[in-house]
Amino acid sequence: MKEFFVVLRRFVPPYKKCLALNIIFNILAAFLTLFSFALIIPILQMLFRINTDTYTYMSLADGSLKEVAFNNFYYYTQELIAHYGAVATLAVLATTLVVMTAAKTGATYLSSYFIIPMRSGIVRDIRNYVYDKITSLPIVFFTIEHKGDVMARMSGDVAEVENSIMASLDMMFKNPIMIIVCLSMMIAISWQLTVFVFVLLPLAGLVMGRVGKRLKRQSLEGQNQWGVLMSTIEETLGGLRIIKAFNAEKKMDDRFHAENQVFYNISNSVARRQSLAHPMSELLGTTAIAIILWFGGMLILSGNTSLNAADFIYYMVIFYNIINPAKDLSKAVYAVQKGLASMERVDKILNADNPIKDPVKPVSLPEGKNATGVRFDNVCFSYDGAVEVLHNINLDIKAGATVALVGQSGSGKSTVADLIPRFYDATSGSVSVGGIDVRRLGVHELRSLMGNVNQEAILFNDTIFNNIAFGVENADIEAVRAAARVANADEFIMATEHGYDTIIGDRGCRLSGGQRQRISIARAILKNPSILILDEATSALDSESETLVQQALDRLMRGRTTLVIAHRLSTIRRADLICVMHEGHIVETGTHDELLAPGARGFYRRLVEMQSLQPVD
Repeated sequence: MKEFFVVLRRFVPPYKKCLALNIIFNILAAFLTLFSFALIIPILQMLFRINTDTYTYMSLADGSLKEVAFNNFYYYTQELIAHYGAVATLAVLATTLVVMTAAKTGATYLSSYFIIPMRSGIVRDIRNYVYDKITSLPIVFFTIEHKGDVMARMSGDVAEVENSIMASLDMMFKNPIMIIVCLSMMIAISWQLTVFVFVLLPLAGLVMGRVGKRLKRQSLEGQNQWGVLMSTIEETLGGLRIIKAFNAEKKMDDRFHAENQVFYNISNSVARRQSLAHPMSELLGTTAIAIILWFGGMLILSGNTSLNAADFIYYMVIFYNIINPAKDLSKAVYAVQKGLASMERVDKILNADNPIKDPVKPVSLPEGKNATGVRFDNVCFSYDGAVEVLHNINLDIKAGATVALVGQSGSGKSTVADLIPRFYDATSGSVSVGGIDVRRLGVHELRSLMGNVNQEAILFNDTIFNNIAFGVENADIEAVRAAARVANADEFIMATEHGYDTIIGDRGCRLSGGQRQRISIARAILKNPSILILDEATSALDSESETLVQQALDRLMRGRTTLVIAHRLSTIRRADLICVMHEGHIVETGTHDELLAPGARGFYRRLVEMQSLQPVD
């Protein structure tokens, strides 16, 4: 259970007050439970004349605190019977029991009342921590992890932590207190019997612990398999069009059914082992009671103890009060073991290293017209630290200039662009903005300079207004409309049912490709970035949409440092510099005209000829 307390140390500090109140009321409830039973046996002994001794009032000078307390309790009970009769005394006893039970149940309720905000708060905090971590992690993390598995950790695993660890908090704090209080009283009544109990309980705990460890291991396997299932579901929903187009429904069904069967088998094993907790604890508890009955009875019958029959009955009542908390504690231990497996998976996200960090002392960008120039000096990069995908990239993008990267797919164009906003960091060499290495700048300040328009317009299931205003705080409708007009988007937006308040669906599915792209451009225009990165912004559009989008892009690029990645070479004719990439190298540079000069037979000319941009010599 060491991991359980590690989890508590991490997440409980903000809820210390709730925890302290919970423990206080649990202790109060335990003592009220104990002493409500303590009242019954001596009163019944006197009422039914099992105890016929006569008692006189004692002061603390006449004996120890324990002797005085017991004697005076019997004295007042004796006086009550003498003055009001046995029936009235029985009524007082019954009333006292009701009052003490009410106090006990009230204390029990208050203990739960104060633990609930702690339970819910810790789960809320874990969800917030995981989400914040996901938004802060670099993109490379999500090229390694499956999105479906990350979603499973955020949903299924966090829910399992809530249903097991957090739901067990009350039992984990209440039951040990009850057990400790009862054991203390048992020692006071008969230390010989209690020593015997101390031998039995660890043996039972050892058996339960061995089963619990196995449960945690199986639970971890189950949660990992649930992540596999979620990944398959996410891939299926994302690729449903392709699945149907290639008649692959049966193939995907078989794949999912096989993975689901594995999860079914693991779930059965975990549930069966968890359901073993109650019968095993009941069997162990009953065995312990039987042994103590035998041992205690033997001590009394042999006369080797000062324990009398009434004390022994009370002792057994107290011990019986340990059994149920022990059972609940064993079930809680099983549940916690299951939850710890999920917490282990959640921690894989929470403890993931983020190499894209702010420097200890960030440098501010200089002001002036050259502050947005971008330079690559001998930049090399690899995703896994082994195979380089960029080799000695040297590139100088002057402030306000437009530089285009062209080349076949996989040549490294997008990777070059991703190094500027530090989606990744160069393995060697440096990328600088305004003459300052990007690793010396604050990440937020650096990215505030950037505007991105990608091949796939990434939009959110929200209104058109909120999608355009996504990167700008407190944007007003006039500014948003002005950006939309520049992006050739205002006209079609106003034609929608609710104008700028129209919900566009998941990833903008209610809009055409050209409309989605123009909203992306409007979003970049509203941000008013100094550096613009256009990654295949028109490659997925039809001719009419491409014309409208290209007009919007031309307006957006004016006066900005722009890096354009393009397959359609017609879109970058007017670029100040064109860099041709091949297998991670820049193999040619120049303007469109220079790269197509008479006699030129390089990579760019071959690309132009393949796209039939102009007649071949």
